[in-house]
Amino acid sequence: MSEYTVREELKPSGLEGISDDQINDHWGLYKGYVAQSNALRKELDELRAAGKGASLGYADRRRRFGFEYNGMVLHEYYFAQLKPGSNIDQAPGFKAAVTEQFGSAEAWHDDLMAAAKSRGIGWAICYYDATTGQINNHFVQLHEDGNIGGFSPLVVVDVFEHAYMVDWKALGRGDYLAALHKNMNWALVEARFQAAKSGQVFKRF
Repeated sequence: MSEYTVREELKPSGLEGISDDQINDHWGLYKGYVAQSNALRKELDELRAAGKGASLGYADRRRRFGFEYNGMVLHEYYFAQLKPGSNIDQAPGFKAAVTEQFGSAEAWHDDLMAAAKSRGIGWAICYYDATTGQINNHFVQLHEDGNIGGFSPLVVVDVFEHAYMVDWKALGRGDYLAALHKNMNWALVEARFQAAKSGQVFKRF
């Protein structure tokens, strides 16, 4: 069984309004999710080999696996899309789609930010539903509660406090979200959208 590795090529730096100290602190948590995902895969494999696949211990590890695994995956989507100096005009197909559905790109963004400001910890995720062609904004609690099966993530926003506390403290979510918008790699969002629209799976790294 191959191991997951920390995707150093996804680590952003030099962002506008988001310090490298903030990114470095956050990156350490991502590395932990990778390590725990590998450890849990190994533990689950060993429990199955020992005939304990129906045990309470296995069920507990399986639940934890969902948390750690999704933590790893969502952080890879998140970090990959951070880049300074981009704007939504570099995502013309995506911009046109959200304008048609929400009335304007600004209305779509406001809706995503409303999801991101939900009381609680987790993620705000803009998904594409390939079955209907619709774009939906969702709030996902923790890492694993609320992910929509079969939907493709286009924009992934981490709203755990660890994503912004180095720069803005516990009550700084709004300031963090404003800075995040200035550092969105819209060309990558467009690539995700075009892949999802054509029925392809966009690889996160």
